[in-house]
Formats: sequence, C-alpha cells, structure tokens
Amino acid sequence: MLVDDQVLLRTGFRMVLAAQPDMEVVAEAGDGAEAIEVLRSTAVDVVLMDVRMPRLDGVEATRRICAAPNPPKVLILTTFDLDEYAFSGLKAGASGFMLKDVPPGELLAAIRSVHSGDAVVAPSTTRRLLDRFSPMLPSGVGEPKNKDVDRLTEREREVMLLVAQGLSNGEIAARLVLSEATVKTHVGRILTKLNLRDRVQVVVLAYETGLVRAGGGAH
Repeated sequence: MLVDDQVLLRTGFRMVLAAQPDMEVVAEAGDGAEAIEVLRSTAVDVVLMDVRMPRLDGVEATRRICAAPNPPKVLILTTFDLDEYAFSGLKAGASGFMLKDVPPGELLAAIRSVHSGDAVVAPSTTRRLLDRFSPMLPSGVGEPKNKDVDRLTEREREVMLLVAQGLSNGEIAARLVLSEATVKTHVGRILTKLNLRDRVQVVVLAYETGLVRAGGGAH
C-alpha cells in the first residue's frame, strides 16, 4: 500500500512497482487515517509510509498499524531535512526507512528486504540519521537502563554493539572472525532475550540506553 498525500508521488511509485512480477499495489491512501481505514478491509504485506500528511501523520499511523495483530511491514519514506521524523517512525514500529529520491532499484530491494523480515535498510544511512538526532536522546551514562541487556553473553553484547553501529551480518562476521551463520544465530538470540522485533529495534535501544553514542562509537 502506498500512503502519501501527494498523488504524483504515489503515481510514480505505483508505476515502478507495477513493473515488478513479484509486486502489486493493492491499495493507496492520502493520509494516515485513510491508511488505517483501508487496512481494515485490505490485506497488505508492506506499507510505504510518508511522514508529513494531513489528519494523521505517518509516525502515529505507523504506531497504530504496528500495534495491531499481524501487522504489515512499514517502510518509512523520508527526506534529509526530516530525519528526526524517520527515527520516530522506527520507534513506532517501522522496519526501516528510505529517502524519497531513492533510485528505483534500491527502493525495490528495500521493499523485498523488509518483506523477507530483514529490517536493515541502508545501515550507513541509519547510522547517519541516528548520529544526527542522538543529542536529543537522554544523556544517561554507564550501564543501560534495559536490564535485559545484562542477560546477554559477552559475545552477544559485542554483536549487538556492531549491529547498532550499522554493520551487516557479513561485516560483523569479518570484524569478529566468525561465520555469517554464527552471527545470524547471535542476532536471533539477542532479539529473543531483549524481546525485540528486529535489528532496527536493536539500533534504537542501543542509542536510547547509551550503549552507542553519536559518531557510531560504543560506550
């Protein structure tokens, strides 16, 4: 489903997606309120969600959608000057975000990635975004507030920090001299122990608790 108050943008995205054999645009909405209404009667796998819209913005719409049973994946569409809104979207439950001027190939790859359950969309962009808004987060130092983090093994904590800094499984494997399959196992255990949905939530938690600071460094 395409959710954007600009009809021209929705038309452009629809043309790109309609050309793909594995994708179909089954619904459109001009704002968050309409999106929620449409989802009551339409089965959707992935929602492309704009941020600034009338009536109900994309962040609140994402929060309500992701709070429902078996929600679709939400991919936030943002621009550089609205980075802080993208973070709010991630906190609300979005599986990732893309810039509105993203090349078609990258957008398609991101949609497929999110649909398959991988929430890491352009990790380097995620890191830059988080570095920009992190001064607005609580400035607590020392041990993270989330007590569940204490349940992680030393290796799991190490992997978590690298995930939070935007590294892919392959990059983490190379850094720690592990197999990619082993890293994937560690990530799965981290998500389970911390009761997190995906890697994006790992990033958010690490920044909010002070495990990772602006500039991408571990605390």
